Amino acid sequence: MYGAIGKNKRNTVLIMAAFIGLLGALGYVASLYFGETSIAYWVIGGALVYTVIQYYAAGKLAVAMTGAHEIQKRDNPRLYRIVENLSITTGMPTPKIYVIDDPAPNAFATGRNPSNAIVAATTGLMDILTDRELEGVMAHEMGHVKNYDIRVSMIAFGLVSAIGILSDIAIRMMIFGGGRDRNSNPVVMIVGVVLIILAPIIAAMIQMAVSRQREYLADATGALTTRDSEGLASALEKLKSHSQPLKRQSSSTAHLFFSNPLKPGSFSKLFSTHPPLEERIKRLHKNANKF
Repeated sequence: MYGAIGKNKRNTVLIMAAFIGLLGALGYVASLYFGETSIAYWVIGGALVYTVIQYYAAGKLAVAMTGAHEIQKRDNPRLYRIVENLSITTGMPTPKIYVIDDPAPNAFATGRNPSNAIVAATTGLMDILTDRELEGVMAHEMGHVKNYDIRVSMIAFGLVSAIGILSDIAIRMMIFGGGRDRNSNPVVMIVGVVLIILAPIIAAMIQMAVSRQREYLADATGALTTRDSEGLASALEKLKSHSQPLKRQSSSTAHLFFSNPLKPGSFSKLFSTHPPLEERIKRLHKNANKF
C-alpha cells in the first residue's frame, strides 16, 4: 500500500510532464502558424499559472458545483461518526464533511492532501445503505485521501481544463486572427488543426485512464481499512439497482465521485472515469481473503 502511495506521488510528476508536453506542442504549432516564437512560452506559462490556481481552488469549486453543504456532528451524527472513526483508524486528520441533498446514491472526496481534504455523501446514499455499507463507501473515499488520489485528480483536472481552453482559443485565432496571411504552409495548417482538435481528447483520455485505476486502488484501500470487503461489495451491488444521475451533474467533476454521476449512455461509457461496477465487485470478492 505504501508503494502505491509513493507511485501515486510519482504519477503526479509524470502526469504533469505529459500534459505540459501537450501544451508545448499546442504552443509550438501556434508559434509556427502565427510566426511568433514567443507564443509557446506564453502558452506553457499561462497554463501552469492556471493549473496552480485550479490546484488550490478546485476543491471549493467542486463543492459549489455539486451543491454540497458542510455539516457538523449534530447535523448528521451517523455520517460524521463513521468518517471520524475511519480517520482514527487510518491515523489521518478528520476531513471536512459535506452532504449533498440529492436522491442519487453517491459520494466524493476532494482537496489537495489529507490536511485539506473534503468528503461528501448524498442523502440518497445514506437512505439506501446500512451502516456497514456506508462505512465501506466512506472508507473508499478516505482511501482516495490516503493515497493522494485527490492531489493527482486536482492537477489532472486543472491541466485538462487548461488544454481545453487553449485549444478553443487557438481555433478562434486561426479562424478570426488572420493567421493564413502570415503562414500559407498548408501542412502546418493541417497539422495544427488536427493537433488542436485532438489535444483535449487525448488529455481527457489520459485523465480518465488514471481515474479508473485510482478507483480500483481506493476500493482495495477501503477494504483494508475496514477489513470488510463484503460491506463495500454490498454497497456497490445496491448502486447497480439504485444508480441514477445527480441532479447537478457535470463532466468536470465526474471523476471525483464514488460511481459515475452522469446520465448513462454509450458515449459516456466510452469516456467513463469509472470502471464497471461489476468489475469492482468481482475484484473485491476475489481478493476478500487478502483483505
